[in-house]
Amino acid sequence: MANILIVDDDPAVQITIRLLLERAGHHVTLAGDGRKGLALFEAGRFDLLFLDIFMPGMDGLETMRHIRALAPAIPIIVISGRSAAPDAYAEPDFLKMATKLGAVASLPKPFRPGALLAAVDGCLKAGEPEGSDVSSGRR
Repeated sequence: MANILIVDDDPAVQITIRLLLERAGHHVTLAGDGRKGLALFEAGRFDLLFLDIFMPGMDGLETMRHIRALAPAIPIIVISGRSAAPDAYAEPDFLKMATKLGAVASLPKPFRPGALLAAVDGCLKAGEPEGSDVSSGRR
């Protein structure tokens, strides 16, 4: 299956996503902030990334910008616990903004396990040439 990097500063979210993905047969690497995530990405070979938008230090949008410069085709799923349905008095829709900046998919926290696994499957199938093995690394 796929080699997936999760970059999120919340240990509970890391563990939840990791358990879901490992049960589905994927290999998972964890990073607690954008700088660590970027360093792991540069040192490894990943098929998919989960990026939290709001983290201390280097946030998810900045991390995504650096990763896009290194590997423009890698699928990125952004996640956030901030409001997904902004109104005139709320924050902007950061998930929608992130997809416009290069994320392939987005998930609001809390998310349902089925939604997470469907997003992963969709991203991996979309980036997979016909008859190829997705675990071959960067494209």
